[in-house]
Amino acid sequence: MSDVRIHVVTPSELGARETDAWRELRAKSGAPANPFMEPEFTLAVGRVRAAARVAVLWEDGQPAGFFPYETGRLGHAQAIGFGVSDCQGAVLRPGLRIAPRELLRACGLTAWEFDNLEAGQEIFVPGAAEEFGSPVVDVGTGYAAYQDVLRSQSPKFLKTTLAKERRLGRQTGDLKFVFDERDPAALRTLMGWKSAQYRRTGRRDRFAQDWISTLVRRLHETRAPGCSGVLSVLYAAGRPVAAHFGLRSRTVLSCWFPAYDPEFAKYSPGLILHLRMAEGAAAAGIGMLDLGRGAAEYKDALKTGELRVHEGASTRPGAGAAAYWLRREPVRRAHSFVRSRPRLAGYAQRTLNRLGSLRRRDTP
Repeated sequence: MSDVRIHVVTPSELGARETDAWRELRAKSGAPANPFMEPEFTLAVGRVRAAARVAVLWEDGQPAGFFPYETGRLGHAQAIGFGVSDCQGAVLRPGLRIAPRELLRACGLTAWEFDNLEAGQEIFVPGAAEEFGSPVVDVGTGYAAYQDVLRSQSPKFLKTTLAKERRLGRQTGDLKFVFDERDPAALRTLMGWKSAQYRRTGRRDRFAQDWISTLVRRLHETRAPGCSGVLSVLYAAGRPVAAHFGLRSRTVLSCWFPAYDPEFAKYSPGLILHLRMAEGAAAAGIGMLDLGRGAAEYKDALKTGELRVHEGASTRPGAGAAAYWLRREPVRRAHSFVRSRPRLAGYAQRTLNRLGSLRRRDTP
């Protein structure tokens, strides 16, 4: 720590020197090129979240690390874009050693919470309470090779999905897939579907939060090698039936917001869309689709492997850390208890679905 100086700034205060250094350090990390870890994502969050901050670590007059976060009450902070960011952590010069307590102290923080901490973030992993798999699809050797994998490990899934795709085309009209749709109207359609899905399943509507909807719209307009918004749409007879919005780097597509028109549910348009996304990603030179943490049957059918992510918090001893534990840890443990018991998790999901149904009835 003797040669490292830490300055905390807002994302908008980062200059070209800092963002170029950020990209270079990230490229040297050896980790998958996840777009959530690029400066463009932090810059976009900074435009919609006043609490966004970046700790810049300087060593011998050169940027040696970046730690993005969002401040909260009592010195409690969260990962940048917490609640929607699917990959979190610090970007540090390889070999740079810094104690998490020293970093938190320099930022004036007592706790930093994460729920998708990237594997290999050794500075923060000791604070992890749980580890999860984040399913991925490897299309680095091409889509045909990936289809061969599916024929071996998920033959029924592949056969059924392709049959439904043919039936959808026969019964509704010509199908068209656009990997990178730039029409804002298509994005609005996706967000409308997703909001309805959240309400239908009893979950909080993320797009009802202005900062999230604004962030997604701005990222849709972002075009940078390390972080670009990608809207993929499946059309039937010119009508969108399924869509997905995610972020891509040169080699990774981070899957984020998928949804479809319930009117076409019998055709499983979301599954068809994911196959076409894998095909489109391979054609675009992308080697991996990160499906994101969270259990789902379609992820199990599509995946070829997993990355590891962590949930927990890095804390600094004191009253602030104790207050954080009392506020957050019981909730986290309750969620963990439900997730680890399939029958209880199923009951919880059915309860959420019933709540969603009641909400729809109450909506004029």
